[in-house]
Amino acid sequence: MSKNILLEDLDILAKNFKPYTALQNKRFLVTGATGLVGSFFVKSLLTLNKEYDLNIKLVAIVRNVEKATNIFNEFVKDSEIDFFQADVTDSELVDKICEKYEDMGFDFILHGACITTSKIMVENPVETLYGSVEGTRQLLEVAKNFKVQKMIYLSSMEMYGSVDKSNVDENDLGYINLSNVRSCYPESKRLCECMCNCYAKEYGVSVCSARLAQTFGPGILENENRVFAQFARSAMNLTDIVLHTKGLSEGNYCYLRDMAQGLLYIFLYGESGEAYNVANEACHTTIADMAEMVCAKLANGKIKVVYDIPENTSSFGYAPDVKLRLSSKKLRNLGWEPQVDLQEAYERTIKYLS
Repeated sequence: MSKNILLEDLDILAKNFKPYTALQNKRFLVTGATGLVGSFFVKSLLTLNKEYDLNIKLVAIVRNVEKATNIFNEFVKDSEIDFFQADVTDSELVDKICEKYEDMGFDFILHGACITTSKIMVENPVETLYGSVEGTRQLLEVAKNFKVQKMIYLSSMEMYGSVDKSNVDENDLGYINLSNVRSCYPESKRLCECMCNCYAKEYGVSVCSARLAQTFGPGILENENRVFAQFARSAMNLTDIVLHTKGLSEGNYCYLRDMAQGLLYIFLYGESGEAYNVANEACHTTIADMAEMVCAKLANGKIKVVYDIPENTSSFGYAPDVKLRLSSKKLRNLGWEPQVDLQEAYERTIKYLS
């Protein structure tokens, strides 16, 4: 993989993030730090730390320290980050964290540990739902004990369900079919957001929810198999894009660099108990149209979209078709502006992967 394009993105973020002084001497706790969003966010903090000598300290809760070390080995100094091996559903997690980091404390918590693979959601819906809810409860307890300046819960645009509205803001919740076991994922996101708001109200925990669009860019992991990664590899390898649905579902996307900057704005300016869509409105498209764009613009017309739709698609774990156009006005009102459109996002991702 080409690291230069990733380093370029991190450098652009650091140079463009004007309120960086507000991060001076801050202490961050991050879960899901080896995932796509978590790992890029940690790298962003490490880059800001290096660029401006901010004395940021990081603790990353990970299940595999060796994996984490490999992901961050080019970015990290021992004094900047501590890998804490644990599962966020461990019943003793809160006590362990509070005991180990009592003297250091935390200013900010990013909670992103969650199952994100559709196939696992379908095959293990109980573990998906329980892991999401119990992990979030534990991190909220940590936030309460340390009286953090802000916690962000990484939610998802899937929590909206099916919405009968063309431009969806944070108040527009739609229908989720509870008879579909894959609903364990979006419904758990709703419950976790509700739990965040309950902790904000009852215990005064300062917490926001970030409802992420599909997010990608340089830094995607080698085993990433979501639709954007599949399409990028098809363009690279000049192989036809095969769709197992009609591709009617409307997607909302955001470039990783824009996403990370959005989370920083929520940390500094987000209002406790509030949710914020993190989506680039210019990157809204259907799956089918995105596939056609990749074939025409990224593969220069050398590949095509092939529809191979089986009678039963339940084993694929696909989310139901939705028509969802997210508004990011609320986040933009905090000062955030996404910079990278969908074609450039693919171009930079392919350059990273090639």
